[in-house]
Amino acid sequence: MKTPSTLLVAIVAAALGGYVYSLLVPTAVTPIEHTEQKKPNDHVEQDEHGADRIRVSDVKLAAAGATLEKAASATLTDTLSFNGILRANQETVVQVTPRFPGLAKSIQKRIGDKIGKDELLATIESNQSLTVYELKAPIPGTIIERQISLGEYASEQKPAFVVADLSTIWVDLSIYRQDLKRVRLNDEVLIDPDDFSGEIKGTISYIAPIGSSETQTALARVVLPNPDGRLRPGLFVTARLILAARNVAVAVRRSAIQTLESKTIVFVREDKDKIEARPVEIGDSDPKFVEIRAGLSAGEHYVAENSFVVKAEMGKGDADHD
Repeated sequence: MKTPSTLLVAIVAAALGGYVYSLLVPTAVTPIEHTEQKKPNDHVEQDEHGADRIRVSDVKLAAAGATLEKAASATLTDTLSFNGILRANQETVVQVTPRFPGLAKSIQKRIGDKIGKDELLATIESNQSLTVYELKAPIPGTIIERQISLGEYASEQKPAFVVADLSTIWVDLSIYRQDLKRVRLNDEVLIDPDDFSGEIKGTISYIAPIGSSETQTALARVVLPNPDGRLRPGLFVTARLILAARNVAVAVRRSAIQTLESKTIVFVREDKDKIEARPVEIGDSDPKFVEIRAGLSAGEHYVAENSFVVKAEMGKGDADHD
C-alpha cells in the first residue's frame, strides 16, 4: 500500500508530464485570411511615356508652399549685377536757415511732415529788433531734418530745417572697375528695392568721372520717379544692367528645374489632381528664367516655387509603391 506522500508525488509527476507534453506537441493553427492592402492615393504611377506621376491636390501644394504658374514666353537677359543705395535727389533738397538770429517762439512742423511751398515752419523772435518773423518752406516736399527746438537759440549759421522733394529719388550704384567699360549713359537698369513689389526700370543718367580709392568702385546714378513714396532714402537696393536680351517661346522659373534619376525634369500639373515629373530639354537661362526647348508647351501649368517639396513627396510615394 502506497503511503500518502508517495501518492502525492505521483499526482504531481502526472500533472507536470501533461504540461510538458502540451508544450512539445503543436496545436492546430487556424489559417489567417490575408487581405491585400490598398495602395495610397498618392502612390507613384507612370504615364504612357514612362514619366512618373503622383497624386497631389492644390490644397496640399499650397500647404507646402509650392505654387503653380503657366509656362509662357519670356525675355532672357544678359546682365551685370550691382549694389546701390537710395538717396534724396540732392537737386531738390533745400536747407531752411533763419534770416536773423533769435529765439524760436513756435515750431509748426516736425520730421516726416509733408508741406507745401510757403507753408509756415516756425516763428523766431529776432535778437536785433525783438520782432517775430516767420520761417516758411521755400519748396513743397517733406521735412527730413529739424535742428531747432522751442525756446532754442536759432542761428543764421545753421539750418533749422531740411526740406526734400521726394517725388524723385537718386539710386547711387557702385560699379567695380572691371565692369566700368561695359556701363554707358542711358543703359537700361532694373532696380530691386527688395520690398516684394517687383523691379523698377530706369536708365543711367550720370557716371562719376572719378572713383573711390577705398572701394575701387565708381558711382553710376539712376533717377527714379517716386510718386507714392515707395522708395525711401537710406535703404539699400540691388540692380541689374541689361547687356543683351533674347525672346524665347517657352520658359519656366529657375526654381522649377529639378533632377530626377539623372534626368532634367519639371513638375507639370496633369488631370487636375496629378503632378507629372516631365523630362525636358533646357536651353539658355538668366537669373530668373530657363528656356524649355522640348517637353513642355506654353500654357501648361508647372510647379514654379518649392518644387523640391514635390520631389520629396514623389520619393516617398515611390518607396511606398516598392
